[in-house]
Amino acid sequence: MIRIGIIDDHAIVRAGLKDYFAQQPDFQVVGEGGSGREAIDLVRNTPLDVLLMDLSMPGQSGIDAIAMIRAKAPDVGILILSGYAEEQYAVSLIRHGASGYLGKQCEPGEIADAIRTIALGRRYFSAAVSELLASQLTCKHDGEPHQALSEREFQVFLRLCRGETASAIAQDLSLSVKTVSTYRSRLMEKMDLASNSDLTYYALKHKLID
Repeated sequence: MIRIGIIDDHAIVRAGLKDYFAQQPDFQVVGEGGSGREAIDLVRNTPLDVLLMDLSMPGQSGIDAIAMIRAKAPDVGILILSGYAEEQYAVSLIRHGASGYLGKQCEPGEIADAIRTIALGRRYFSAAVSELLASQLTCKHDGEPHQALSEREFQVFLRLCRGETASAIAQDLSLSVKTVSTYRSRLMEKMDLASNSDLTYYALKHKLID
């Protein structure tokens, strides 16, 4: 049996996924939650093969949780199931530790295929993600500027885009304000931007935030 955890802040989404997984003879849902913090607690306390997780959740998001999950359970597969299309997040998150990425507009059968692939210790690339990766390999540039950010820089970048203060980010990510400021300076330099409003404009333009 493939032991699955479901993390999504919408109860109706979790219920729909559980109903579908109950029809799969090799799937067993062993836990669920609605936030990044609950994802970390689930991984810490429950043996899992694959964690199915949304990105955009209140409090600690899925993006924030990936690094801590990887630290606590490096062998657990992480499949991101998000309302954001693949071209917006997939490549960055796969680079930062996700095992696969699907948009919520995908067919249920593809979610099952992805879970089975990831449970074998492999990564799952949808056709759209495979095309993105191939295009980056053949292009002379390295993709969009945000894709060059480190995992922590990407976390701080998204929070700054949403208007969070350095002190709030530091508290949520268990960092010092000075460290957050350092990450901000680094990501500004990498992305060749000058202000938080520039970051927000960039994120909106690239559909990284709503």
